[in-house]
Amino acid sequence: MIVVGVNFKPYGQVYYFDPGKFNLKPNITVIVETEHGLQFGTVINPKIAINSPKKDLKKIIRIANKNDFTKHKKNLKDSAEALRVCRKIVERNNMNMHIIDASYTFDRDKLIFRFLSDTRIDFRELARELASIYKVRIELRQIGIRDKAKEVGGYGPCGQKLCCARFLQDLNAVSINMAKNQNIALNPSKINGVCGRLMCCLKYEEDTYECYKKDMKKIGDKINTEYGEGTITSLDILNQKYKVNVPEHGIIEVDKNESN
Repeated sequence: MIVVGVNFKPYGQVYYFDPGKFNLKPNITVIVETEHGLQFGTVINPKIAINSPKKDLKKIIRIANKNDFTKHKKNLKDSAEALRVCRKIVERNNMNMHIIDASYTFDRDKLIFRFLSDTRIDFRELARELASIYKVRIELRQIGIRDKAKEVGGYGPCGQKLCCARFLQDLNAVSINMAKNQNIALNPSKINGVCGRLMCCLKYEEDTYECYKKDMKKIGDKINTEYGEGTITSLDILNQKYKVNVPEHGIIEVDKNESN
């Protein structure tokens, strides 16, 4: 089926919607129906085919007009003021939480605050105070450290702006096995990003390493070389080579295609 990808902030997560009768191109702004109410978003990936029942998708309500854009700008301005107020309340009450951002739904039916905290927080009093000020439903969402890095931004060890803040729209799971498969030293200073979690870029080459590795032998396997039988001590996956310990010859390098 045909769907369109929409995000609600630059480089934010992409959500998919039923375009209905609309022929949409990238960067067109639209009003969409979400589980949180109406939202103002930007089309990112038009006409993406996915295997999802159409009944599970919310619809594009309309292409945004001038009045919608004016209302969206006011929502952004009021959200910024709500963020300032919320942070003052948190500071006054010495709450162990850092408010990352605030946002109104397009129809102003709900005001959503996202926060970071190392512990579970009882924010019921905070929610009640905010509701008494703004007269709308208040939602407080606790987010993870990777989400914070995406919001704050910065530079990675490669010298480039953080991928999550620059172009990543979905923060996929990254595992320590990816570093092991790529023969990267398991040194936290080498494999962790500024957020303290495993670097997202470990995910980029994982499929390539898996593909190149599947026909190679494993460390500890015995193979025959021109110098006799030896034991594999390490793999050079991308160059398709082994380092082999051969008795009386020491460590030698062997091309995968030259061994058996």
